[in-house]
Amino acid sequence: MENTTLQAILKELDINLSDYQGSDIHSISPIDGKNLASLRADTAAEVKQRVDRAHAAFLQWRNVPAPRRGELVRLFGEELRTHKLALGQLVTLEAGKILQEGLGEVQEMIDICDFAVGLSRQLYGLTIASERPGHRMMEQWHPIGVVGVISAFNFPVAVWAWNAALAFVCGNSVTWKPSEKTPLTAIATHALFMKAVARFGSDAPAGLAELIIGGRDTGAQMVEDKRIALVSATGSTRMGRQVAEVCAKRLTRTILELGGNNAMIVAPSADLEMAVRAITFSAVGTAGQRCTTLRRLFVHDSIYDTLVPRLKKIYAGLPVGNPLEKTTLVGPLVDAASFDAMQSALAVAKSEQGQVFGGERKAVAGNENGFYVSPALVEMPAQTASMHHETFAPIMYIVRYSDLQQAISLNNEVPQGLSSSIFTTDMREAETFVSAAGSDCGIANVNIGPSGAEIGGAFGGEKETGGGRESGSDAWKAYMRRTTNTFNYSNSLPLAQGISFDI
Repeated sequence: MENTTLQAILKELDINLSDYQGSDIHSISPIDGKNLASLRADTAAEVKQRVDRAHAAFLQWRNVPAPRRGELVRLFGEELRTHKLALGQLVTLEAGKILQEGLGEVQEMIDICDFAVGLSRQLYGLTIASERPGHRMMEQWHPIGVVGVISAFNFPVAVWAWNAALAFVCGNSVTWKPSEKTPLTAIATHALFMKAVARFGSDAPAGLAELIIGGRDTGAQMVEDKRIALVSATGSTRMGRQVAEVCAKRLTRTILELGGNNAMIVAPSADLEMAVRAITFSAVGTAGQRCTTLRRLFVHDSIYDTLVPRLKKIYAGLPVGNPLEKTTLVGPLVDAASFDAMQSALAVAKSEQGQVFGGERKAVAGNENGFYVSPALVEMPAQTASMHHETFAPIMYIVRYSDLQQAISLNNEVPQGLSSSIFTTDMREAETFVSAAGSDCGIANVNIGPSGAEIGGAFGGEKETGGGRESGSDAWKAYMRRTTNTFNYSNSLPLAQGISFDI
């Protein structure tokens, strides 16, 4: 069934995989462990050529008026709307997330296109009062150059779109190195963008969007290229440190979206019906393979014995299976390595006196080679050393707390700082949690889970999460360079700070 679906998707998108065929990169479906396609990796010479083309494209694209640049992104959004189902299905086939989440990811792409189109008429600078008579100061924002995007398997298309849509309207070109686990979704997205380019016309130079297929060495070459003016990388903290080190040596900007390890506090006054739903989706959505997945749950003593048994009952009945089936809520892990990491983490939790509920591998008829698991709840006596590490799997650790400040300290204790949330109807608790003395994460929510960010708000986190921000708010400024201009329209030359320098 999957291969039939794949062929139909490729046909709809006018993709001929013979252009990419090889034996370097294998797209393996997490659904059944079967090989969807075998592809050729770009050589070092080809990577250089792609960056060459992207740099040449930038030199032309920066001169196209921003609203006109926005028109290209609008057309891309139209292509995504037309082919939303096909691309969403491909995300499910290659990344393993359930179809509703695959479709949701494409909707995120559409949303960021809409946001970027409006932004193309709002790249505002400032006029600044000068201390010198007959002078005017202003700030402008200009395109920065070639933007290099490295994306991860769990959001194989949306993360590129978050970066690319803003980069394009800001006047930049984009090179993209997707995860070697999800090359087909990248090829499909690139094909849709090229459809938009064809409709847009000659104002879009060749090389405006370049797709680079390859492994870690290919990404490393792109990061090291001095013509890449900004590197946006999504992945592990280990990978982010390597990217940051290389870019720091050449004083190049980065946007890093790294580890999560997100927490939720459930306070005594919480609406437990809402909390249960939010906990479940946040913890098991995408089979626990979101950067915003709920991994640590802090429950007040007074409601612990009410909430945790309810969660266990829900977990016991979660539909785990083929993500293409409508009734499935939990699809497979991406591969065997993820399953092994999950089992290792659960073994460590047991050694720290954790009580594990679930976590075992599940057989799914017809998909025996897929790594399906029952999401795990782990009741911990305290926040232990293992809970400071993020395991990219559906494991949620549960710890009791007695005081809000204790819970906030537990939330902030880990090295990561992406997303967090609290369930409470107490205004003081809610305001404390989002205050400067509250959560230290880039995202702090009240009465919703840590997962499921919207395009309108800047996305990203602090500490080992990397500090980067994508989409929403003023994140567009990361894709541009600022210049301050002073105009003297007088007949004299007064100096700033009242300095006298007569010659």
